[in-house]
Amino acid sequence: METVKAFRGATTVDANTREEILAATRELLTELIGRNKIDPRRVISVFFTATPDLNAAFPAEAARQLGYNDWALLDSVEMAVPGSLPRCIRVLLHAYGDASQEVHHVYQRAAKALRPDRVPADD
Repeated sequence: METVKAFRGATTVDANTREEILAATRELLTELIGRNKIDPRRVISVFFTATPDLNAAFPAEAARQLGYNDWALLDSVEMAVPGSLPRCIRVLLHAYGDASQEVHHVYQRAAKALRPDRVPADD
């Protein structure tokens, strides 16, 4: 049976540069899609947030650079919560998938600290 699945992920960058934001986002999307065996044709939408200290590029541009031009993409600014992880990009991807499909969320770089319970032991 097919259902809608939600996949989460996050990563960080060292600096607020266009190159770093796009490279880190491409890396995050590539791992999220690969680890979950997501068929890109089955993606419904992708919502990106970036912390307020990142404004050199839209993370959604990275999806277009990977060739995902038909996806519904949206960027937003993450809430500025005191003490939160700086220079962080988050993603929420919705796609059709098999109901029995296991969901693997992806946390990379310093974002692993956000959800250590979701980081594989071999990472």
